[in-house]
Amino acid sequence: MMDSEDNEESISLTLNEDDLSEHKRLDLFLSKKIKDLSRNFIKSLFQKGLITVDEDSPYQGKLELKKMPPAGTRLRIEVPPPAPSDAIAEDLPLEILFEDEHLIIVNKAAGMVVHPAPGHPTGTLVNAILHHCKDLKGVGDQKRPGIVHRLDKGTSGVMVVAKTQKCHEGLVLLFSEHNIIREYQALVMKTKLRDSGAVESHIGRHPNNRLKMASEVRNGKWSKTYYKVVELFQHCTLVSCTLETGRTHQIRVHMSQDLKAPLLMDPLYGNPKENIKRLPGEVAKVFKEYPHPFLHAKKLGFIHPITKEELLFETELPAIFQETLQALREFDS
Repeated sequence: MMDSEDNEESISLTLNEDDLSEHKRLDLFLSKKIKDLSRNFIKSLFQKGLITVDEDSPYQGKLELKKMPPAGTRLRIEVPPPAPSDAIAEDLPLEILFEDEHLIIVNKAAGMVVHPAPGHPTGTLVNAILHHCKDLKGVGDQKRPGIVHRLDKGTSGVMVVAKTQKCHEGLVLLFSEHNIIREYQALVMKTKLRDSGAVESHIGRHPNNRLKMASEVRNGKWSKTYYKVVELFQHCTLVSCTLETGRTHQIRVHMSQDLKAPLLMDPLYGNPKENIKRLPGEVAKVFKEYPHPFLHAKKLGFIHPITKEELLFETELPAIFQETLQALREFDS
């Protein structure tokens, strides 16, 4: 039995006895039941944690693609919205930190979307990279050529993009095994934080808001963030965050939900209007028109998958970030 939820990206399936008698593997069952999804695509969804047991299901055990769960199990399949299959090359500003024949390191600006998606078909990092690297198509996912990891639209900082399939596969392995240095800096709206610490939780899709992620949700993925106070102000704190894992919105969720320290100007996990009211006027006037969370991917380091060279890149905070810090220092002095 299959029913479609109000959100077109979500599919629910309830298994019956006939399903179990006809099918021995969950992946084969799903590929036959949902004709638009290939077996490989289903495997990809499963690996990303997008095929789960619904919280209303009587069976709450672990799913495996190679065998069927019991009759009565209610499954939820989250299908990401389709992106254009062929991104176009666009001559867009691109700050390149390093480039060789295998990969390219860029400093992404806040406000730039990483890859084309509904609502953002052009003007993305992928569009810019395709203009710069003429033969990038076919590397990795055709909808996100060369992309190995992602920064949120509002997050600035260091990113790596693969230029060859072999390098792409090597980088994917580094990220999956957490053999990579990723350090961020963020301004958070809290002043009573321990000097340093770690936050661990299972992050998954928010049960009531599809745009958000949340900690300790059913079937969430384990995540860990190390943080350290860099500079303390009267009204907020500059923190450094190092990722052990790289879940969607991980820092924003861990700061806002687990530490009760939402990022300054975070429209999804914080309250920008309250931020502006809370901070002194001479500080707020610097950033009050800024539409993004104060989060910057400051460092990225890894062993080059092909040359085996040790690479480490570090970028300065964006101008608006630096100007806000200076205003905070002047107010506190």
